[in-house]
Amino acid sequence: MKNKTLIIVESPTKAKTISHFLKDNRYIIKSSYGHIRDLPKSKLGIDIENDFQPQYIIPIRARKIINELKKAVTNVNQVVLASDEDREGEAIAWHLSQALKLKNSQRIVFHEITKTAIEKALENPREINLNIVNAQQARRLLDRLVGYKLSPFLWKKIYKGLSAGRVQSVALRLIVEKEREIQNFKKQEYWTLMALLSANTDIEIEARLAKIKGKKLDKLAINSDQDAKKIKKELEKSIYKIIEIESKDVSRYPSPPFTTSTLQQKSNNQLGFSAKKTMILAQQLYEGINLGGKRTGLITYMRTDSVHLSDESLLQAKNYLQKNFPPEYYQGRQYKTKSKGAQEAHEAIRPTDVNFEPDKIKKYLNRDQFRLYQLIWQRFLASQMAPAKFLAVKITIAAGPKQEPNKFELVSNEQFLKFDGYLRIINSEEKLNKKNQSKLAKISNLKKDQLLDLVKVLAEQHFTEPPARYSEATLVKKLEELGIGRPSTYASIISTIQDRKYVIKNQQKKLEPQEIGFLVNDLLIKHFPQIVNYQFTANLEDELDQIAQEKADWIKVLSNFWRPFEKNLEKKYQEVEKINQDEETDQICPLCGGKVVIKTGRFGKFYACQNFPKCRWTKPIIKSTGVKCPKCKKGEIIERRTKKGKIFYGCSRYPKCKFALWDKPTGDICPKCGSLIIQTKSGKIKCSNQECITNKK
Repeated sequence: MKNKTLIIVESPTKAKTISHFLKDNRYIIKSSYGHIRDLPKSKLGIDIENDFQPQYIIPIRARKIINELKKAVTNVNQVVLASDEDREGEAIAWHLSQALKLKNSQRIVFHEITKTAIEKALENPREINLNIVNAQQARRLLDRLVGYKLSPFLWKKIYKGLSAGRVQSVALRLIVEKEREIQNFKKQEYWTLMALLSANTDIEIEARLAKIKGKKLDKLAINSDQDAKKIKKELEKSIYKIIEIESKDVSRYPSPPFTTSTLQQKSNNQLGFSAKKTMILAQQLYEGINLGGKRTGLITYMRTDSVHLSDESLLQAKNYLQKNFPPEYYQGRQYKTKSKGAQEAHEAIRPTDVNFEPDKIKKYLNRDQFRLYQLIWQRFLASQMAPAKFLAVKITIAAGPKQEPNKFELVSNEQFLKFDGYLRIINSEEKLNKKNQSKLAKISNLKKDQLLDLVKVLAEQHFTEPPARYSEATLVKKLEELGIGRPSTYASIISTIQDRKYVIKNQQKKLEPQEIGFLVNDLLIKHFPQIVNYQFTANLEDELDQIAQEKADWIKVLSNFWRPFEKNLEKKYQEVEKINQDEETDQICPLCGGKVVIKTGRFGKFYACQNFPKCRWTKPIIKSTGVKCPKCKKGEIIERRTKKGKIFYGCSRYPKCKFALWDKPTGDICPKCGSLIIQTKSGKIKCSNQECITNKK
């Protein structure tokens, strides 16, 4: 027997990077290309009556890989399973040990793919943790039971091709409920009044009206043009005097290093990346990049709930910051993980070596890899820097006529950056500048009881805004707050509800439910309330965590879920009528002469022949806005959809006329430029011409 060690990882890129470190002939590094065993797609694959035993198969794509690995096993005296350190990775290691019939394999884990980390892991092997495997398996089986049992119910009661999922259906509920809040929203008018004041023409102060006759104004206190004009007129005749100046130091602390969810949120908000794209890029950075002949992982493992940092990384950050910044910028700190469901072991997402500065390695990365790496690198170093320090200045001003000098109270709030601290490294717009310092010096010269000159009074009309739709970032944040899902699941949850066309990402990159999404959600809430109950789903996540910690039995968890679910499912098959009943019309099918009915599909309602599937004639239902096309003057603007289901508005004479808008025209014409007035998805009324002066305000 040869004195060799076979190391099996799940990714060929990961294998390539590790091979770069272990050039010794003693090691053979192979990849399993992901999971090598899974539940069958053609059936449930769970023996419910036999303690929910899974019936795993080796998929066709994995058979050749298994044969190659079996052959490799016979030529070595030691097998090391080095899949990722989370539950999914532990399960892959266990499946490999089962499929390859390994008796004395070793399991190693590492947070980063670097030479030091790999060598350290090889020195500290352990056994496969079956509790973690059971937690992963329980999740997989729970998801299979819901998906494979509830989806056919939707096919029968609505139409084929729909799906339900233990977590995806809860995410859909959040999005639908938010949309209903928006639909039910009634906007309210309100006004704000600002006074622009000067002190000897040397400095201008913008002060907001805060009180009238000692009574604090709430947001909607001034709610009409008439009231606003009356108060404005009084303010224009008032005398203004400073009655109080308060100054206090304010510190703004850096955020902790990234977890999976905070990385997805920041990446979505700042870079515009979807959760799925963020995870693909992060995996590339984790598994290894060739830096001009030197291949290494650039970040630590990207699926984590933890904000903890290793002692080595803290020392590395300290050395870097003390070398590159003045001493007052370094302020090392360790972070404690608050996440209730934090998984076994992990560290925050950070660079493996802070000396790999983004600009130094930019030439080895594509544009998106660079932007994400820069985000991670900056966030990690910022977490070890001193807070930014501001001076907050509040000036309270009394106003009124001579006979009632304190009738109005106005407030001016200003913040001045005194020390940038961590902001220096994160490309913040808040910088120390001479203009900022000059204004602070002038404000410092103001005195109590000083009279101010009025420059002008501004009265501005506002309307309350409807709740904002979820973006991917805010949905991930909400799911995490509710304790639903885990780092490895967020991206796939969001992708699935879009793939099913329950939800689309609109032009503003917000998640908007479609007609079929409403239909599925309402049916599940009415007949399977537990499945879409936030607390119930969060409690199941807690139970999965308890399985991983050997505090709960996976079979019992599955049984407690399945028995009432099965009973309710049987009952609902009998009780619930098919809700997608075709609507009759008086039209005749032009192909076969059959009756035309209105059906509901994943993009909403459409005309179809009643003789389907024998006759496949269909026609979209045209929703006209009643607005004439401004381009050809002949067609009407109608509602259309892109191939991905996004709604837009175009000319009915397409393709002869290609006029199109993303937002719905109201029928009004802009008085300034003559273009159509539109209503945006968020309800805002504006001119459709982006160059119009009304859009430049």
